[in-house]
Amino acid sequence: MAERLEIDELDRKILALLLENARLSCREVGRAVGVSTATVSKRLKRLEKGGIIRGYTVLLDHEKLGYEITVVTAITVSGGKLLEVEHEIAKLPNVCAVYDVTGPVDVMVIAKFTSREELSKFTKALLAMPHVERTCTYVVLTTVKEDFRLL
Repeated sequence: MAERLEIDELDRKILALLLENARLSCREVGRAVGVSTATVSKRLKRLEKGGIIRGYTVLLDHEKLGYEITVVTAITVSGGKLLEVEHEIAKLPNVCAVYDVTGPVDVMVIAKFTSREELSKFTKALLAMPHVERTCTYVVLTTVKEDFRLL
């Protein structure tokens, strides 16, 4: 397990601002939290080096891009090949998340699709993978919340 970097209240304030708008400059962040630009820059470098900030990106509205189908797929894997199967699944287009889970199944996958045909191909590709014993796919009807920006 990776070493956990300790963060303080100032780090949390900086991260919260960047979660809302990653395009803010160090000067704007500093002004908002009441510290110098140099302090913000130093803190960001430390958070990046420590792996807390892994990159800067945009939040997309997937539905407006045509990805109107979201699924959660439960997968059972046989033959002690769980990690290998998970890594192969993670490479598939449309996959947003792959989770190694406890319970009656081994893997949970979240994926998004633009059509039923795309979903069908994905499901068949999963079932054709060596060591995938079975799948159970749940189609999301309504997304109440989808936001991984925790702090």
